[in-house]
Amino acid sequence: MMNAMSEGTFVERDDWIGRRLELERLLARRSVFLFGPRQTGKTTYVRRQLGDTVELTFTLLDQGLLISVLADPTRIRREVEARGLRDTVVCIDEIQKCPALIDEVQLMIETRGIRFLLTGSSARALRRKGVNLLGGRGSDRVMHPFSWCELRAEGRFSLHRAINHGLLPPHYLSDDPDEELAAYVDRYLTEEVAAEGLTRNLPGFARFLQTAAATNAQLLNYSNVARDAQLPRQTVVQWYRILADTLIAVELAPFTSTVKRKAIETAKLYFFDTGVVRALRRLPPVHEASADFGEFFEHYVLHELRTWIDYRRPRTPLAFWRSRSGYEVDFILDGRVAIEAKAARRIHAKHLRGLRALAEEGLVERCIVVCREERPRIEPGTTRDIEIWPLEFFLAALWRDDLAS
Repeated sequence: MMNAMSEGTFVERDDWIGRRLELERLLARRSVFLFGPRQTGKTTYVRRQLGDTVELTFTLLDQGLLISVLADPTRIRREVEARGLRDTVVCIDEIQKCPALIDEVQLMIETRGIRFLLTGSSARALRRKGVNLLGGRGSDRVMHPFSWCELRAEGRFSLHRAINHGLLPPHYLSDDPDEELAAYVDRYLTEEVAAEGLTRNLPGFARFLQTAAATNAQLLNYSNVARDAQLPRQTVVQWYRILADTLIAVELAPFTSTVKRKAIETAKLYFFDTGVVRALRRLPPVHEASADFGEFFEHYVLHELRTWIDYRRPRTPLAFWRSRSGYEVDFILDGRVAIEAKAARRIHAKHLRGLRALAEEGLVERCIVVCREERPRIEPGTTRDIEIWPLEFFLAALWRDDLAS
């Protein structure tokens, strides 16, 4: 096995990259909704890794099947009954294309003991039509783009590639991803969102996406985005909700428990993928000397934290802290671990100001700087020592479950 490279080297191989989302044991007990943005690899994951778990799969990307079930939602139930299936796992791919199937699914759960794996890019279409999401009989999971541990296991990790290509499988593995990223932005983030009835103002939504991407990793400010995108503020508020509901972006909540230094209570917004952000902003490749490199490095660390949470510790809180006087810490994991992401190759005192200020509150148990130094070390502190960790040292500890154990 080839060693992973943390910067620009990439080992080209043709074999399948296994995903770390493990649903077998959960599906043995109950049904699962598996959501995730388009092209994260949900369909391939079901086929390649759950082949021994899923007995039968229906994909609503098949237009013939989709037209059939839209006309008659009982079709799938009748096929399951004809096969005599009981107490097994059935997958319906892209379930949001036919929300009426949820009632049929619930009936089969109750009468035949079927456990369903229901995949889709958003629960918004289901909730918008007022369907019952299995009445508590199912669990929600999210599939993310590639994670470090998946790529590292195959010798395929490159920080430069993760930042510039993004981590959606077809883009990350491409040698020339810019055209594919542009197509993804144009066809999915605009046309497909509009086609699903989420907005009819396609030019306005395209302007909004570009403006929102320019504020990636910043505090939400609806009024500024509305002004820059030449849109009504209420429209912008509604479209930000669409970004969150379709998993295109995530709001990072503020950590507001500090007393000595009052915290800002406004959320920050991050898009789900660095490559998509670069495409929306029409940026050239982001290199170490680029002005945007620090932001993209921080964004990548967020991606790994969110992926670890959804795969290993669902519903673990993740927040950020910013005081009204200007101190800031990028991430607070589970209310106990403060994490600052700095792309610097050498950490200095100025990089530690936010962590030292937060440590004085006595609310966190660990303070960590994720950076590009070569070796881990400890920076002594009067309130709490600060751990200086190279990126891959941090990621290895994260995926060993050593941070919030």
